[in-house]
Amino acid sequence: MFTGIVQEIGEVKAKRSLNGGGLEFDIRCSFASTCHEDESIAINGVCHTVTAFEDEFFTVQSVEETLRKTSIGDLEASSPVNLERSLTLQTGIEGHLVQGHVDTTGTIINIEEEKTGWLLTLEYPNEYENMIVGRGSITVEGISLTVAREEGNQFTLAIIPYTWEHTNLHHKKVGDKLNLEFDVIGKYVVKYLSKIGRDSL
Repeated sequence: MFTGIVQEIGEVKAKRSLNGGGLEFDIRCSFASTCHEDESIAINGVCHTVTAFEDEFFTVQSVEETLRKTSIGDLEASSPVNLERSLTLQTGIEGHLVQGHVDTTGTIINIEEEKTGWLLTLEYPNEYENMIVGRGSITVEGISLTVAREEGNQFTLAIIPYTWEHTNLHHKKVGDKLNLEFDVIGKYVVKYLSKIGRDSL
């Protein structure tokens, strides 16, 4: 479990193909030496398990299902990545509850710089329209954010300067795919109401 508060921008040190179609990544960061095997770390919002670590980097593997549902496969050596270590009982929940289980990806269709921040507009698959709520929480690239406005299968985020500079968002451009995780409570509500509707027919 995570909070969507990015702790550090790491960097892909190496990318390797695995037998069977998966990928293995070495991720350089400042806390690598304090990692442990089996630790959960969110990379651009995708929960990964640490399989090995050194003083300057840790290693994770992405299986085919992860590569199908996320943009992790697009990463290359030197790509900047948002990192968050898993939530502990001593950690304040400063964002919202995040599982690190990406639902789909969205594509940036517009980036607008304003006087006090940036507006980032994304387009996403129509099938997820009932998961987006105006002023509701959403996780984008592992960042807990608030939906500023929505229309059809597009939504806009208002990004403050601190978030822009302390995450990998300032490296993104129009056309890039970003990992999306919808609010877990909202997903349960949608499924429950859908089931109630079917049962009442």
